[in-house]
Amino acid sequence: MAAGAPSHHTGSVADARSLAARLPDLLVAAHRVAANAMFGSHGRRRPGTGETFWQYRSYQPGEPAKRIDWRRSARDHHLFVREREWEAVQTVWLWPDLSPSMRFRSRLATQEKAERALILILALAELLGRGGERVGIPGLVSARPGRDLPERFAEALLRGDLADDWPTTAPIKPLSDVVIVSDFLTDPETIHERFRHAAEKTARLHLLQILDPAEETFPYGGRLEFEDPETGGTWLAERADLLKEGYRARLLAHRHEIARLAQQAGFSFSVHHTDRPASEGLLVLQSSLAGPSERRLSA
Repeated sequence: MAAGAPSHHTGSVADARSLAARLPDLLVAAHRVAANAMFGSHGRRRPGTGETFWQYRSYQPGEPAKRIDWRRSARDHHLFVREREWEAVQTVWLWPDLSPSMRFRSRLATQEKAERALILILALAELLGRGGERVGIPGLVSARPGRDLPERFAEALLRGDLADDWPTTAPIKPLSDVVIVSDFLTDPETIHERFRHAAEKTARLHLLQILDPAEETFPYGGRLEFEDPETGGTWLAERADLLKEGYRARLLAHRHEIARLAQQAGFSFSVHHTDRPASEGLLVLQSSLAGPSERRLSA
């Protein structure tokens, strides 16, 4: 770090204030992404005691005869049962990682990772609120339904401090869904411990890794100084191009380990890049939330 340059702490505070100042614009962008999403019904459906028709299935011996749909059965000379769907209002917790490593943006992207994470979280909050779900931010906004969730979240984020890369699990009840948008560049041991704790609470985690395209391709060469955004420490590489192969192999191994741990715990894990449209990341989150609601976790 050059003499007279601001300290890492001062820079982090300034970055946080800068991001907060851009929240109104990010909220507008989130509304636009949500409006363009093909969301429809939320999709957390399973057979039960509801009013809406869900599907036909074959009659099973021993079931009450009154459950048979005789009109449908007459068409195929086979007994069918008319199932209705049960749509349970769930609690969904959303967490955008706004830690220093998320403040990175290369020339290959138009947004910081933190900005993209906020847009995705706010857009998802709007879609979930439209679907009648209870949605909150752990430790910052209590979970409740409503169509004004993006505005409530943005207002809370302006006042709050989300410098942590992982949410508190204190308010999260069993079987709640937790969406975490982060770069997940923490060491695998820490990630493993966090997954284990979430599994013990029987929370369903949906993980979206946000990366800048430069973090994938490592388009650097020559003499270059790298800075750790979390600690402020620096390291000088005389020939950065010689690091590319080893760096990419290490990043891929790190991702594979996270994916393995997530699969082992029963969590969803996907990757999104900041040079791609935000709508693609939103679609991934929608799909993961629309998965089987009866899924349970194994530690």
